[in-house]
Amino acid sequence: MSNSHEARLAALGIELPNPASPAANYVPYTISGKTLFVAGQITIWNGELRYLGRLGADLDVAKGAEAARLCGLNLIAQARQAAGGSLDGIKRVLKLGGFVNCTADFIQHPQVINGASDLMVDVFGEAGKHARFAVGAVSLPRGVAVEVDAIFELA
Repeated sequence: MSNSHEARLAALGIELPNPASPAANYVPYTISGKTLFVAGQITIWNGELRYLGRLGADLDVAKGAEAARLCGLNLIAQARQAAGGSLDGIKRVLKLGGFVNCTADFIQHPQVINGASDLMVDVFGEAGKHARFAVGAVSLPRGVAVEVDAIFELA
């Protein structure tokens, strides 16, 4: 597969959503030097909320991973916009932070956030391997199942 992140995205047949507008008093991303910080992205596809509920009660791990993948798609859409409209402006994925809306006894947070992590490696190849955390939360904005934020390095 090509070294171009845009070419990889196209070869994988992955469609990105439109970058979501902030829901409160913040910006979707900031850049400091060559570091791009993307605000937490939720399970929204072009304005439509998806994957509502709690892991361990309403959703299983497989659905949670799908939810995390959707967050990842939104992260990539924001990163593309921040990099001037091309993913080739991204050098690598540095870190993901994953929040899982779950019951108190749910313990499979890493498997859920793998949905976003796997996507980053699919799209960015070796440059998609990243540091990460995955934690549970008693609730998330708008009742979504997952929220993920990211730090990228710009080319």
